[in-house]
Amino acid sequence: MIETERLLLRGWTDADRDPFHAMCRDPQVMAFIGPLQTREESDAGIDRQIEFLHSHGHCFWAMERREDAQFLGFCGIKPGAAGTPVEGEIEIGWRLAVPHWGHGYAREAARATLAWTWQHSDAASVAAITVEGNVRSWGLMERLGMQRALDQDFDHPGAIPELLRHRTYRIARP
Repeated sequence: MIETERLLLRGWTDADRDPFHAMCRDPQVMAFIGPLQTREESDAGIDRQIEFLHSHGHCFWAMERREDAQFLGFCGIKPGAAGTPVEGEIEIGWRLAVPHWGHGYAREAARATLAWTWQHSDAASVAAITVEGNVRSWGLMERLGMQRALDQDFDHPGAIPELLRHRTYRIARP
C-alpha cells in the first residue's frame, strides 16, 4: 500500500470490479486505449494486476481517495509489455475515471509510485508508453521529469490500427 496526502494505492478487491468496468466502458477514458471493454475483459484486466502483485510485488494498483474511499482508477508499475521497447523493464501507468481528471490525482499517484519504485527495486530507470495523440498522458510524463526516447517510438503490437503509434518515455533513478 502507498499512501499520499489524498490517495491510497492498494491491491485490487472485488468491490473495484464495478467502477473499473464503468471506466472501461467510458468512451472518453478509452479514447486512447482501445475499444470499450466487456465485463469479462475488464475483470481479466484486474485479474492480471492481481497476478502481477502476487508474482512481482507490484502492479497497476487500485487508486482510491482517502477522504471517502472513492475508487478513482489506477496507478502503479508492472513489467513492460512484450513486443515493445519497454519489454522486461518496469513500466509506470495510470488511468482515471473522467470525473477525477484535472485534480492532480494522477501526478500525485505517479510521483508516489516512482518514489516507491526507487525504494523497493534496483531498477536503473522506469519507462512509460502512450499513444502519440494522448497529450494529457505524455504531458504528465514530461511533468514527472521523464524524457522522450525518440528513437523508441513504435507501433504497439496489441493496439487497434487507429492507436498503433506509441511514444516511449523514461526516467532514470535519481
